[in-house]
Parts: sequence; C-alpha cells; structure tokens
Amino acid sequence: MPFTTSWHTLLESAEELPADATLLTPLSRREFRVTDVQEHRILVSYLDDDGTTPLQREQFETLFGRVRDARDGFDLDRLPPDAEPYATVLSLHPRFEIDDREGTLSATETPTGSPLVDASLEADREEPDVPVYGDALLLIDALERYDPTDLEGMETDSLVNLYTLLSDVQRGADDLRGAVSDVLLERLHHDQPVSGQYGSVQRTARRSRSLTDETEVLDTLEAAGIDRERVTSVDPDKVDEALEVVELAESDVYEIDKSEYVRKAEVDEDVKESRLQGLKDRLAATEAETDDLQREIEALEARIDDLTSFDSGTSFYGRSGGET
Repeated sequence: MPFTTSWHTLLESAEELPADATLLTPLSRREFRVTDVQEHRILVSYLDDDGTTPLQREQFETLFGRVRDARDGFDLDRLPPDAEPYATVLSLHPRFEIDDREGTLSATETPTGSPLVDASLEADREEPDVPVYGDALLLIDALERYDPTDLEGMETDSLVNLYTLLSDVQRGADDLRGAVSDVLLERLHHDQPVSGQYGSVQRTARRSRSLTDETEVLDTLEAAGIDRERVTSVDPDKVDEALEVVELAESDVYEIDKSEYVRKAEVDEDVKESRLQGLKDRLAATEAETDDLQREIEALEARIDDLTSFDSGTSFYGRSGGET
C-alpha cells in the first residue's frame, strides 16, 4: 500500500468528520478537533488552546513507515508529546487501528474505526439523492438472496429481477459517471494521473473526424490524381429510399444476419419502491441495534471498571472497621 494512496484516503476520512467531532491524543488524552484538511497537511486545534497546530504530510509518512515496519504494532509510548495527534488522526484511516488497551498503532486488513474519536458526534447517515443509490441497494439485496454463480439453476422470475436491476444500475451509474467526469475534467491536467483510494484517473484526448462537403472532397482528391470511383461507395440511406420505389426484396441487396437478445420491456416502480423502503427500514433498525449494543458495552465496561478499581481510602477504612 503506497503512502500516496493512503494519504489521499486519510484526507478523505478527515474531511468526512463532522466539524464538532472530538478526538483524543492516545497518551495525554488531550481533546482536539480537525479544523482544516489541505493537500499537504491537516490542521487541528486543541480544545484547551486557541492556537492551530499543522500536522504535516511528511511526519505522517514517517509514522506510516514505522507502523508498517512494526511486527506487533507500533508502541505509542515511543511517540514524543507533540506527535500524539498524528497517531490519532492516522487511526482515522480504515486500514490503521489503535489498540487503546495495548497502547499500539497497527496496520490492519479489516476496516475499523478509531476509539479516540467521540462516536456520539458522528454525522447521521444520509441517503444520497441519486437514482443509482436505490437501485444499487435493491441489486445488493437481490445478489444476497439469489445465487449469481449458478444462473442456470435460478428461476426465470429471479433472472428477470436480476436483469432488470442490473440494467437500471448500469443506466444510473453511467449517468452519474458522466456527471463526475464533467467535474473531473475541470480539475485534471494532461499526463498527470490523480490517485484515489480505489484507483487513479488521467485526462486523455479522443480524436474524431468527419468529411467536409462531398463535392469538395471529390474535387480535391481528383485534382490529386485519385479517381472518384476509388472513394465513392453505396449509401445505405439512399439504397433504402430506392427499395421503396422498386420491386426488390431487402435480401437482394443486403446480407442479413439475425441475432436475438433480451431487452427490458418495463419496470414496476411501485414494487421497487416498496422493496427499497423495506431495505431502508431494515438498515435503520440495524444501525439502532448497533447503537444500543455499543451503549450496553460501554455501560458494562464502566461497571467492570467500578468493580475492579482500587480506592485506597475506602479499602483502608473498610479494614479498620472490620478489626474493631
């Protein structure tokens, strides 16, 4: 995983944080917030200080290398005090994980969240207002319910459902891709690829041409020694016009090759909308259950800490009372 790709992913993760999200340094537990994300640095400010602290890309790259080289995770105790926020911000990257109990920062193959970000301040999940989003949800649901690796074993109505959704997603994705391309063209320069988390893009040019006036083309070529017959051809549109006024069959002048294909005839939007709403309700319920579970875990951890913590005053007086 090259650092350039990881850096852009980290910038995206930092930009997605809500403005009021609170982060903690891993050792001193100082609270801070990300105030700005720039091409070569991330700006943060501590809640107990009015100043702004720039976190430089080069320092992130150094920490990135040390974490990747550490077999059992990078020991956070090795961080100098002014480098603590680098570890917290790097843990925003889905492939880097802080183990708060072990005090380590590690690379991971499983996307994970950071325990040093106040989850209660995370932005609510919003549904993007583009048609392909709903169609993609329905397609994912269909792929989970059917077995696309065994198309021959699928029922015909299931195949119809799958084909319809694939067609709708393809159309919506092409429309959105075109809109994204228009915006990217304004930001890209020739021969300068730009990388993202999932790949890279580059501005390219496509050359197209069309003949000028037919008479002018023929006169120009004839003046250069090219006979008209060498460049003239039969125009299918004019042939079709001629077939309408003569007694000739289409097969007399055309080689006809027939092929059959499946075409989407219609889409039941009401059924799609009903199914989509059910999926959205299920997703919302899953998120609510996750939030409830997280609160239960936090409450349990707090209870365990209370039961296992050592209070010297209480213990001393408890023993004294028992001895009298």
